Amino acid sequence: MKVNRLFNDHQVLSFELFPPRRRNTDDDYRRIDDTISAVSELNPDFVSVTLHTGAKDQRRVTLDLADRIQQQYGLPAVAHLPAVQLTTAEVDSLLDDFKAAGIENILALRGDIPDGGRVANDFPHASDLITHIHEYGDFNVVAACYPETHPEATSPEADLRHLKEKVDAGASQLISQLFFDNHVFYDFVARARAAGIQVPIEAGIMPVLSQHQIDTMALTCGVSLPEKFLSMMKHYEGRPEAMRDAGIAYAIDQIVDLMVHGVDGIHLYTMDNPTVAKRIVEATRSLVRQ
Repeated sequence: MKVNRLFNDHQVLSFELFPPRRRNTDDDYRRIDDTISAVSELNPDFVSVTLHTGAKDQRRVTLDLADRIQQQYGLPAVAHLPAVQLTTAEVDSLLDDFKAAGIENILALRGDIPDGGRVANDFPHASDLITHIHEYGDFNVVAACYPETHPEATSPEADLRHLKEKVDAGASQLISQLFFDNHVFYDFVARARAAGIQVPIEAGIMPVLSQHQIDTMALTCGVSLPEKFLSMMKHYEGRPEAMRDAGIAYAIDQIVDLMVHGVDGIHLYTMDNPTVAKRIVEATRSLVRQ
C-alpha cells in the first residue's frame, strides 16, 4: 500500500492524525475514528500518523493507529520517524514493526530538538535517516519542507540545499509545513524547482481554531501571518465558536485557491478534530475528487 509516488493522474489529498498518548483509550480512539470516517469519504491517498517519542509503549500506539487505518479503512498509512529522538537500534526496531504490519510508507523527519538537547545523534539530519531507511528495507520515504525556511537555517538558499539533499537521499515526495499565505507557498515551489527539486510537493494546511493555537504555531514554526489572517483573528477574538468557524473558512479558502493553481496536493493537519474534518470534507468534496 505504498502511496502514489507519481502524482501524475490527480492532485493528492492526505491527512495527519495524532495517536492517543496511551493504548486502549476508548475516548481518544472514538474521536480518531470519527475523524478518519469523515476524511475517508474523500478517499484520501494516505493518512500520516505522528510518533510519540516517549516510552516504548507510547510509540506503539503509532503502530496501532497506522495498522488500524490500513486494516479497518483500507487507506495507506504513513508513519512518522523523528531522527533527533531515536537511536539507530530504535529506528531499526520500529522499521521491523512497520514492515511486519504492512506499513510501507515513512515520513522521515529530523524533528524538534527538546529543551534538554538531542535524545540521540545517530542521524544528525533527516537526509541521514532517509539514507538509512532505504538501506534497511523497501520503504517509500516522504520528507518535510518549510515554505518560509526552517527556523534554524542560515538562509533560504541553505535551506533549499538541505532539502535537495533529502530528495537526493531518496525522498519521493515532500509535505510542507503549515502556512497562511498561499503566495509564500507558490514562491517556495518556484524556488525549489529552480534548485533542481522535482519531486511532488504537497501544501500543508492547518485550520486555526484558537488564538492560543496560532500563537504557538507562529512561535515554534516561524510562520508569517498575513494581514487578512490577523484581521480575522482580531475580529473574532474572545468568541471561540466564531473563531473556529472563521479558521475553518480560511483553510477552505486556501485549499480552493491552491487547487485552482494546480498544486501537487493538499495535506490537512486535522488536529484529530472530527468537526473540522467533516466541515472541510463537505466544503471541498466536489473540488478534490471528481
